[in-house]
Amino acid sequence: MQKVQVVSWSLQQHIAKIVIDNPPVNVLSADVIEQLNIVVDEIEKNPNVKVVIVTGAGEKAFVAGGDIKGFPAWIGNGVEEAKQKSLWLQQPLNKIEQLPHPTIAAINGLALGGGCELALSCDIRIAEEHIEIGLPEVKLGLFPGAGGTQRLPRLIGKARAKEMIFTGESISAEEAERIGLVNHVVPKGKSVEKAMEIASKICNYSSIPITFAKRSIDVGYEQPLDEGLVTEATYFGHVFQTKDVQEGVEAFIQKRKPNFTDQ
Repeated sequence: MQKVQVVSWSLQQHIAKIVIDNPPVNVLSADVIEQLNIVVDEIEKNPNVKVVIVTGAGEKAFVAGGDIKGFPAWIGNGVEEAKQKSLWLQQPLNKIEQLPHPTIAAINGLALGGGCELALSCDIRIAEEHIEIGLPEVKLGLFPGAGGTQRLPRLIGKARAKEMIFTGESISAEEAERIGLVNHVVPKGKSVEKAMEIASKICNYSSIPITFAKRSIDVGYEQPLDEGLVTEATYFGHVFQTKDVQEGVEAFIQKRKPNFTDQ
């Protein structure tokens, strides 16, 4: 029996859009995890992609969380089995985070548990004004296992992350923007439009310095400042060997629009 397609992607002018369509609330089921892994691998191999947008189908949820109905089978079978389930959940989110392209989460509805963790794996987050976002796992007697305890503190600081995780309370789009969890808040139904607007701006530039900048930020963030500065300098050195830096500098001097070729 053929599996239902619950994760799909399309390409429009160098912008890949991933849509999670697992009604009614787009939970991270086993099929979603499996297909998300496949889709991200396909996107990484596609030479025409410059920016990636992730969103949920429908108006109710971005991704409302993990597939809780499957959790009973994970209970009491030893630490190693549950650990492997956590690593399995983390895998497609890690792949999204490690993509060389900028990634944007268009949060169009509930983003709870695994949905919040999926959004956290993206570089930029756009939230519609009506959404709720949070990590409610403590209410089930557990805690986030798809990257939430690691990515959220790095984004908003340990104290705020601990309060969200310890209380399990979700927050509004407005509060999420205030604490730096999301970049922008937009009217209902406008998250993908805003994400496309940002993606289109990024696509105007050479993908090479953007990829190097992303690597410099992500690698350097985990290093002491002195090491991070060397990481930045190394990628800076690489970017000065490209044709696009020559084109960009010459265009500036000649007062014309650059014609980048991603070389």
